Amino acid sequence: MRTVLNILNFVLGGFFTTLAWLLATLVSVILIFTLPLTRSCWEITKLSLFPYGNEAIHVDELNPENKNVLINSGGTLLNILWFIFFGWWLCLSHIMVGIAQCLTIIGIPVGIANVKIAAIALWPVGRRVVSVEVARAAREANARRRFN
Repeated sequence: MRTVLNILNFVLGGFFTTLAWLLATLVSVILIFTLPLTRSCWEITKLSLFPYGNEAIHVDELNPENKNVLINSGGTLLNILWFIFFGWWLCLSHIMVGIAQCLTIIGIPVGIANVKIAAIALWPVGRRVVSVEVARAAREANARRRFN
């Protein structure tokens, strides 16, 4: 089912959002001061191409023992730069494609996935795209760690 939904996403507009993410990745490589944003661009490009079966999870949830206030502060500054240069228009592109997909009955699940990616597009620094199973396992391990 994931494969069918990923193909449907690609055909109904996911191709355009993926191209937008690839453009943002290319621009972040060309502009030297945005080079730290490149990994986040690439991570969300994968999510835009294959939204089903993958999930964006914050690195603090993946590796809670490596939490660092200084790194989190740097990530916040990078997210502000991201929002100014790339985030707002990538978010709008996902919202527009999501609305267009929701206009067709068959595209409603894919449109909802694009709206979820739009929220991630605003602040992607510090997120990694992993399989749904890995994300679930990381969240369960964090919950066990917190409540034991």
